[in-house]
Amino acid sequence: MMFDFLLVFGVAVLSAGLRTYDHPVLFRLGNLGVIVTSFLAGWLLGQSLVMGCVLAVSWLFLPWLEILTRVRKMRLPLDRALVPTSPPSRNTFPNFSEVTDEIEREGFEYLQDIGWEHDGHRHFYRVFRDEAGTLQATISVSEQDEMAFFYLSLTSRTGDGRVFTTWNYPFAYGLKLEPRLTIKRFNSPGPFSAMLEAHRALLSREKVTPAELLHQEPEALVQRMERDMRAQISHNLSAGLLQKEDGSMIRYTVRGMFFLWLQFLRDFVRLS
Repeated sequence: MMFDFLLVFGVAVLSAGLRTYDHPVLFRLGNLGVIVTSFLAGWLLGQSLVMGCVLAVSWLFLPWLEILTRVRKMRLPLDRALVPTSPPSRNTFPNFSEVTDEIEREGFEYLQDIGWEHDGHRHFYRVFRDEAGTLQATISVSEQDEMAFFYLSLTSRTGDGRVFTTWNYPFAYGLKLEPRLTIKRFNSPGPFSAMLEAHRALLSREKVTPAELLHQEPEALVQRMERDMRAQISHNLSAGLLQKEDGSMIRYTVRGMFFLWLQFLRDFVRLS
């Protein structure tokens, strides 16, 4: 019995240790270790193979708690006008100024702070543009009630309507990508300069030449961001993941909720 306990404890400690690493493979191996720990606890300590399987599988269905209690009730506006807004507080984003300085050191010019807000949801964007005017950098902060997270993104647009984005969005994306949109997820904990190199590599891989890139005038960026959001929502309405409610609001359908769950599972098992 003592050996069984030490084995479960050892796997749990190893899993917790792996989850402290920023490397995506090690982090996800730590996630897998949590499932193994649960299985071993039920099998060895609970003396039941069935209990071990139930405990292990329960982790894969844990997102349904969030989906059924929060996502199912969520209603968001169909059209989201981006208006000038104040940046997040230091309590919400302690190193906001440092991240801004890091982006500006790479030659980006600060343009404006904009965002939208509805019923406890607040989305803030600090927008920058490079010297050539063809690359947009954005600090995004998403707040809902007591939860908040931020991510960085780099966006290039072409004259034929294609959009290329590199970001470090921390979760599996909850919508189907609009066909003109290509997203590269930046998993490295490296600095903004490394994300910038990753974005250039994305453009090179997609064979996008500098001549194809759209010059983004500051006053037109907000309209383009609004159009991109509307195109993404329209695509998911057509795909059946979202549906309109009361004409001006949208919510997830049952199909959309299953899509969210599958996105979580894909993100959980992906090792790169």
